[in-house]
Formats: sequence, structure tokens, C-alpha cells
Amino acid sequence: METEIRIRKAAAADAEKLVELMKEVEDSGFMLFEPGERKTVPEQFKKRIEGLDGHSAIFLAEENGVLQGYLFAIGDALLRKRYSAYVAIGIREGQRGKGIGTKLFRALEQWAREKELRRIELTVLEHNAAGLALYQKMGFEIEGIKKDSLYINGEYVNEYYMAKIMS
Repeated sequence: METEIRIRKAAAADAEKLVELMKEVEDSGFMLFEPGERKTVPEQFKKRIEGLDGHSAIFLAEENGVLQGYLFAIGDALLRKRYSAYVAIGIREGQRGKGIGTKLFRALEQWAREKELRRIELTVLEHNAAGLALYQKMGFEIEGIKKDSLYINGEYVNEYYMAKIMS
């Protein structure tokens, strides 16, 4: 019997499990941090979660008490920027391709409508075909290329700038 993935906002009590998941996801090679590079400790992240100001949110995908994915929506209080948010998403290896990303983005979109956001943006490695497919499926469009933006495994790689304009 398949269990249900529950999407919810992060609470301070999630800090330790979330930091562990972030470090695991970074081992994929598709994230900004190199595997093992993140030095964040749960206490730091607990404070970050407690300090969320309404312009930002962290959504978690949970199954039987185990975090399977996360989505950060990072907004801004500046008048000129408060209608957009930058997104970072990560899903545990072995759980990708099971609809978790879609569910996280649906929660993001509901939150974005409540906050009257106009624009949601992100970047993705050019060679991350699965990520690119998910973002396009969710209505994101490529707006440009950040050429040679990251240095991974001895090579410079490009990132796509992507965004979704909320209607």
C-alpha cells in the first residue's frame, strides 16, 4: 500500500531533519553546494525558520514522518521586489519522479496567490534534464542563460534563468 505524501510548511522542530535532507540532496551534484560543502547546523536553521517574515516560506514533503523533499520560496519586503520570490527545491534521491516536486510547486503557487506574487523565479543547471522538465511542466519558461556560472567536476557549466508569471 502506497503512503500519502503530505505537504506542509516547515516548523522550527524540522530543522535537524531538514538540514540532513539538504545535505543528502546536495550529493546529487545538481545543487549549488558541492557534496559535503554545506556547514549549516540545525540550530542555525531553526533560527532561520523561526525568522521567516511572511515574504518567504519553506514547504516540506513528508511521508510517514520522513522528509522527502523541500521547497524554499525566498521573497523580499522591498516595495519594488515584494511581488516576486526565488525558489530552491530539493527531493531525496529515490523519490524523484514520483510527483513530490509537482505537489511542492502546487503548494508554492497557492501561497504565491495568497501573497499576491506576480513572479516566481529560479535557476537550474543546463544539464539537469529532470529538473528542467519539472519546471517547464509547472509553467516556468527559460528567460536566459547564465554562461559558465558554476564550476563542477572540473568544468564550467551553464544555468538557465527560469520564471513563471502568475496570472
